[in-house]
Amino acid sequence: MTQLAVFASLTLAIALATWATLRREDPGATRKDVYLAGGKLNWLFVAGAITLTNLSTDQLVGMNGNQMLLLAWWEISGFVGLLILAFVFVPIYYRAGVTTVTELLEQRYGGGGIRTLVSALFLFGMVLIYLPAGLYSGALFLKTAGIDFPLMALAGFLGVIAAAYTMAGGLRAVAVMETYSGIGVLAIAVLIVILALNAVDWDLARGVPAERLTMVGAADSPIPFHTLFTGMIFIQIYYWSTNQPITQKAMAAPNVKEARKGVLAAAVVRILIIPAIVVIPGVAAFQLFGDIDDAAYGRLVGEVLPPWLSGVFAAAIAAAVIAHTAAVMNAAVGLYAVDFHEKFVGKVANHWRLSAIITALLTVISIALVPVFASATSIINLLQQLNGLSSMPILSAFIVGLLFKGVESRAAIVGVIWGFATYALFSFVAEPAGMIGLHYIDFMVVTLVTSVIAALAFNRFVLGGRARFAPREVFAGLAKRSADETFG
Repeated sequence: MTQLAVFASLTLAIALATWATLRREDPGATRKDVYLAGGKLNWLFVAGAITLTNLSTDQLVGMNGNQMLLLAWWEISGFVGLLILAFVFVPIYYRAGVTTVTELLEQRYGGGGIRTLVSALFLFGMVLIYLPAGLYSGALFLKTAGIDFPLMALAGFLGVIAAAYTMAGGLRAVAVMETYSGIGVLAIAVLIVILALNAVDWDLARGVPAERLTMVGAADSPIPFHTLFTGMIFIQIYYWSTNQPITQKAMAAPNVKEARKGVLAAAVVRILIIPAIVVIPGVAAFQLFGDIDDAAYGRLVGEVLPPWLSGVFAAAIAAAVIAHTAAVMNAAVGLYAVDFHEKFVGKVANHWRLSAIITALLTVISIALVPVFASATSIINLLQQLNGLSSMPILSAFIVGLLFKGVESRAAIVGVIWGFATYALFSFVAEPAGMIGLHYIDFMVVTLVTSVIAALAFNRFVLGGRARFAPREVFAGLAKRSADETFG
């Protein structure tokens, strides 16, 4: 009862703190106000929003659920991805003055077809994968940590509150809440690492198999070591630099300098704090409870934290899940409004009203899909593998568009479709049948390279165009631009 009371009180306190911060702001009515916080996020809120959009229960529950140190490579390599976002892509987005990353593709190709396709793939991933998976992992954590309600009831609670934030305050409300809840999540997550190590007498190795302690993954591990030098870097470039829910936060600052400061602050947090909190508790849980998969983190928290403090952490985690879900919802609504509604339905008279309608629809779909993820052995490995359906095909469109001139939108579409189909055949046909012996991270490189080749080949041999390798035209002048470059 104490835990539940603390949980409810802290959840309300975070909401009130967010409201107190926002009530002085004019909410506006333009799409920039709704989807880019009016370009008013300072570096602290940019950093907080980026960190919590990524760090939700997908990572805390999913990575610790593998119960091995190896999974830390996802976060360590994410540091490199954030550096690429800060120094390469942030100036490009600000110079282009875009609301969505897909608008940049339309500018580069001179045609809207590729923008529509890539936006559809983003929406596919958000609605069918990220939103329900986040709600499932969040509900699972709360349940295993001692909030004893049905899984679907907890997922419904998280989804409805996330929808309320999205409807009421758009990206500004989401970013503020992510920052406030993020401070609590990180502080208590670090404390859990310390308490977990104390619970195993500061000896993680006792009774734990060597493969769970190594940072050099074997060929049959979730992350074979060689994949750090093949597909891993491209996964990070896609996720941090071209993925709408992340890049949207970086595009919401008043200028490049402020955005870059926020991204670099998020990078520092990622390399110094995140790797430890997403793997050490899981290994400690293996020593204490055995192999319990995605239940590891919640059970450990319930074991090492006193009831009142576990209630505090449950509230912080709930806020993180709510903020993560709201952030993805806001990005999805923005993509729909800018890339579909304005293009195929008509001018949006009121972005707040449209946001409310689409958010409600997304909430219902996401909650309904939660049971699909309940059967997964490892939520994080499932997410990373499914991510390949859209990540490498989308990245191929950015690579061709940014590095080449003279490529038509239709050619880029062919490359994206090729990549989606190729990875789908690998994941659902060839790999289960043992026909291809490649790890899925390796096959992402195959998908990316062949998608680029398919786009260039179709452009040359079917459309008769001549692509010209011209990266200087995109990147020229970025280093010379003023650090105080104004928004959009």
